[in-house]
Amino acid sequence: MELMQLTATELGRKLSKGEVSVREAVEAAFAQIERVEDTLNSFVTVEKAAALERAEQVQRFMAEGKLTGPLAGVPIAVKDNICVEGLPTTCSSRILEGFVPTYTAEAVNKLLQAGAVVIGKTNMDEFAMGSTTETSACGITRNPWNTTHVPGGSSGGSCAAVAAEECSFAIGSDTGGSIRQPSAFCGVTGLKPTYGTISRYGLIAYGSSLDQIGPIAKDITDCATILEIIAGHDPKDSTSVKRESYDFTSALVDDVKGLRIGIPRDYFIDGLDYEVKQAVLLAAEELKRKGAIVEDFDLGLVEYAIPAYYIIASAEASSNLARFDGVKYGYRAKEYKGLHNMYKKTRSEGFGWEVKRRIMLGSFVLSSGYYDAYYNKALKTKALIKQAFDKAFGNYDVILAPVAPTTAPEIGKSLQDPIQMYLGDIYTISANLVGLPGVSVPCGTDTKGLPIGVQFLGNCFQEKTIIRAAYALEQIRGYQRCPICEKGVSRDE
Repeated sequence: MELMQLTATELGRKLSKGEVSVREAVEAAFAQIERVEDTLNSFVTVEKAAALERAEQVQRFMAEGKLTGPLAGVPIAVKDNICVEGLPTTCSSRILEGFVPTYTAEAVNKLLQAGAVVIGKTNMDEFAMGSTTETSACGITRNPWNTTHVPGGSSGGSCAAVAAEECSFAIGSDTGGSIRQPSAFCGVTGLKPTYGTISRYGLIAYGSSLDQIGPIAKDITDCATILEIIAGHDPKDSTSVKRESYDFTSALVDDVKGLRIGIPRDYFIDGLDYEVKQAVLLAAEELKRKGAIVEDFDLGLVEYAIPAYYIIASAEASSNLARFDGVKYGYRAKEYKGLHNMYKKTRSEGFGWEVKRRIMLGSFVLSSGYYDAYYNKALKTKALIKQAFDKAFGNYDVILAPVAPTTAPEIGKSLQDPIQMYLGDIYTISANLVGLPGVSVPCGTDTKGLPIGVQFLGNCFQEKTIIRAAYALEQIRGYQRCPICEKGVSRDE
């Protein structure tokens, strides 16, 4: 078996036993990148020389017994909005052109301390604003299952890279489903933990009350292992939470007997593709056969989640992105007259249309006379949605739902109608609004051969419960490689 076909933990075991060297693992990743990257465009930055140098260092530390963890020597990719010292970090935006951080995000630091080898930065929707990885200033990323389709977003580059076996795992960020949705579209597993579980230090902010870093991998065992490493309290992040336990891998047991699973009726109404609906309900039936108690129920307030989310997220984005003005770093307009004109021209030229749209919406809802009518009302709606989930988790351990209304759309179709693109987040955004953990797991393919994902949501700090449910389903389904890995091409080539 080729090294990049292995899961991260499987490769880690081979490395720890000395069956393969770290250099061989890293070179295998770069060989796959060279084979498929021109087709996919998963990466915006690849650092082969630095990665090979790091591989030699990690190998020495492993030989000396200084690195013994499950992911030591494993090649990984990092989303382009997560800072890594010495690596360009642009949020796939022209306005951060040439920006090279002098510090590393805490989540990446923990992975480096565990012996992981960063091989590059992955493509994304500009400033994580989008659901298709088509708003990137670095060009679109294509879905490894079918290159005429999008990989989802905003962590589309990370998910495509994992699915195409260009890295053993990746980390992304999830503001409204940006890990879970592209994971579903690319047939991989993506986990968003409870808000505050992973430090946001070094994550370039989009919506500060919604953003959360999380792992993307081939299976839930990898995700739980990665989460165990990168989770933890960080005094550098004021929203970081100190938890009693960071043990997640003990939940990797094939036992869901007595697990109470709720299926919201509100998620299975008009707009949900028939094939997606059938695959998700079949996953529920399979868990039921394993002993889970499965019931449907009315969640309520679902129709208000999207407007509340886009008001809050855009308001926070307009504030967070005010710092990108051409003064200290990144892009600056070449011709301007005076300071204010420099601000105007730099931001007009540096930001893409989707980012500008959300900045304008955010500035509007925060403006005098509209704050109470929109932003304050959205915050109240967020509190009501939290109450609805609290009530649901009083009856159920896990909520099972679709990840997206459809499988991955064709390239170019979503951007024709931004509102329709926003509505595609209907099943994922509530977890971010109220800080819940969620995981997307593959549960089948449609008649076009595109992956379908099922989502498990848990109550706050109940990652182990959703990991347990995901693991049980995974034992039935297994992992399916995408066509670009098996044949070197996608279905439409």
